[in-house]
Formats: sequence, structure tokens, C-alpha cells
Amino acid sequence: MQPGDQPHKKRESQTTPADVRPTPEPTGESSASTTIHIIDEHDFALLLPDRPGELISDAESDGVAFCTPDSADAACSRRVAEGFIRAAAVTTADDGSYIQVTGCLDVSKSSLDASNSGGQFDVRFPNGAQCTFGGYGASFIQLVEPAANRFCVRCCSKHGDQINCNSHQDRSGCQTAIPGTYAFPALGVTCEE
Repeated sequence: MQPGDQPHKKRESQTTPADVRPTPEPTGESSASTTIHIIDEHDFALLLPDRPGELISDAESDGVAFCTPDSADAACSRRVAEGFIRAAAVTTADDGSYIQVTGCLDVSKSSLDASNSGGQFDVRFPNGAQCTFGGYGASFIQLVEPAANRFCVRCCSKHGDQINCNSHQDRSGCQTAIPGTYAFPALGVTCEE
């Protein structure tokens, strides 16, 4: 661990009173270009637009995986710029039902539109999207909110988990869809800056 790092936190699996319609089926064949992972605060991947200035919501059909600069994933051919991830925290459910990473972005270190309110990626979009934690077909949700300098990803261990990976909360924002750490006082970082 590096100074200021947050240790992995454990959290009870959460139930959210929300729309729990079944998780939509995955689309397309699994692909390395749309596979994300969460190892720790310094090694994870996010689905992001591949075209400069493209809105997150417009990239839901063609987003690609970008890894953190320190990622050990040799299959990850795209990396976010150093400093794009200002701070991150990884949390796992006590029962092993999910792992998540939440944190703050510096949008100026990317080609994202800083006024974009964001959007969601999940098991349906882009085609072949998956998280290595649960594998192809297992539920996951990711929101990126450039205007709020915030991101969140939760990968569930099984298919159809609308309790922990509710794909119908795409307009709720990170703090509702994936409660987690969005302020890092020890690092002097908050997402709202």
C-alpha cells in the first residue's frame, strides 16, 4: 500500500429498494476490448468512449476498456492518463457477492467532455462487456460522471443480481447506484472539486 491508500473495505451485501426487473441478457460475444477488472485501487479498468469528446451516454454501444497506468493486465491495450484517477477505494461484500471501485476523476487529463453528466455501461452495452470478477454474463454496472468528477463500478459474482448490481439505476448517479467512497480527506481529494 502507498501512503494515503485506503485499505480494502468489506461491506455487507446491500439491498436497495429499487426496480429489480431481471437483468437484461448480455449482448454480443465476450471481448478483451470490453472486459473490465478490479484488483485494487491502482489496478482496475473502466469502460470509456474511444472517440475524443464523445459523451458517455453515446459511447454505451462502442465503449472500450481503459486500464489504470499501473495495471498488470497485459491484455489491456489502452491506459488512462496518469492523474486521471485522482483517488479510488475498493470495497468487497462480506458474502463475496460483489467487488466495487469508487472514486474521483480529473477530467482535464482525458478527452471526456467536462460538462457531460455521464452514463452507464453494463452487461448489455457495449457488446461483449464483462467484468472478470463474475465472468461473461454476470451482472455489473459502471457509471462515469465527468461533470461530477466521479466514477463507480460494481461487479457481481453471478448473473441476474439486481439487488447488488441494479442495471436499472442508470440515472440515479454513483452515490445512489453504488454507495461508496467519494471523498478522500487523507489525500485532500473530493470529487466535487
